[in-house]
Amino acid sequence: MTADTPLPMLGGLSAADFLGQYWQRKPLLIRGAFPDIESPLSPDELAGLACEEGIEARLVEEHGHDTKGNPQPWQVSHGPFDETTFSRLPERDWTLLVQAVDHYVPEVAELLEAFSFLPRWRLDDIMISYAPPGGSVGPHVDQYDVFLLQASGQRRWQLGGAVDEDAPIIDGIDLRILEHFEVTPNKDWVLEPGDMLYLPPGHAHHGVSQSEDCMTVSVGFRALSADESVTSFADYLGETLPASQRYSDAGMTPPADPGELNDEALERMRRLILDTLDDPAQLAQWFGRVMTQPKYVDQLVPQEEPTPVDELTAELEAGGYLERTLGSRFAWRGQDATQATLFVDGDGLPCTPGLARALASQTPIDAELLAYPGAAALIAGLLDRGSLSWPQDGEDEDEE
Repeated sequence: MTADTPLPMLGGLSAADFLGQYWQRKPLLIRGAFPDIESPLSPDELAGLACEEGIEARLVEEHGHDTKGNPQPWQVSHGPFDETTFSRLPERDWTLLVQAVDHYVPEVAELLEAFSFLPRWRLDDIMISYAPPGGSVGPHVDQYDVFLLQASGQRRWQLGGAVDEDAPIIDGIDLRILEHFEVTPNKDWVLEPGDMLYLPPGHAHHGVSQSEDCMTVSVGFRALSADESVTSFADYLGETLPASQRYSDAGMTPPADPGELNDEALERMRRLILDTLDDPAQLAQWFGRVMTQPKYVDQLVPQEEPTPVDELTAELEAGGYLERTLGSRFAWRGQDATQATLFVDGDGLPCTPGLARALASQTPIDAELLAYPGAAALIAGLLDRGSLSWPQDGEDEDEE
């Protein structure tokens, strides 16, 4: 596949056309993007995930009640839930949302492969929502790119155009629902299973379930805010800077007023800050780490004992293979023809470019990778930290 290859999931647009015309610019409705789609899990299975400890889930009820029984236009509850929660719900006007389902269900994680025309490190997670008729989370705005794929049932989407960041929202609820929402002409659609809607950041939208068992798959993409970026990069750099690197004013002229912060002093401080921050090599190392930080740090489970490299090598040479742990994030950057950094779950590990590229791709992690210098030790370390794992019992049998 090349950048100019027409992609059915983009309605026949190529990756280059989509990125040039729509990505972060304007919405796109794609009928039949996944024509043979089958929901990767049932409503009951989604509800089961929402009942588990450590899984981020929300229940949004319209015309609900607070803990004292007082009526509320919107009510938001956070998981984990139990059977009692679901048994009390009415027949309509509520939505269950479960975050990062791709971290727990391999069939959901496989959907991400369809989005390989975008940088893998830009992916955040896949959220799945279930709603009976009338279920909604209200008209709102997201500050990230998202593909909304209809997995089952029908959902009506109305778009309202770009919205200012300070647009009024309804007070008193744990949702950023817009006070005012006006539908843009010709931006009102009912999505059927397999249809998909792309929305760039900052565009108001409102989705309402039209049928029983309405399930929507939301593929979201992470993007740091300027605030997060500046703070995080400054913190990263601060850990590497020596205490001797300070404000300096050697050679200054006598001040006209010793109490004044004059232009010369401000310029010296400005140069200190800018010269410190303007370090492309350090920026690359920070960016790789921050963009591969796992969504949930505690989801990665380290090995209790270090893996002997010789035993790992023997297992791989005997036909074994490792898998990238669901929820782990990989990226890489080359320094030159022989040196690269493999970024894994918020860390940066030096290795050869070929090995870094292979581990950050969908390439099988088997004995072939041992041909790269230092591969066995690096792979053992990734296994120890929980970024890689052996297949679960029974998977090999299923494949046979």
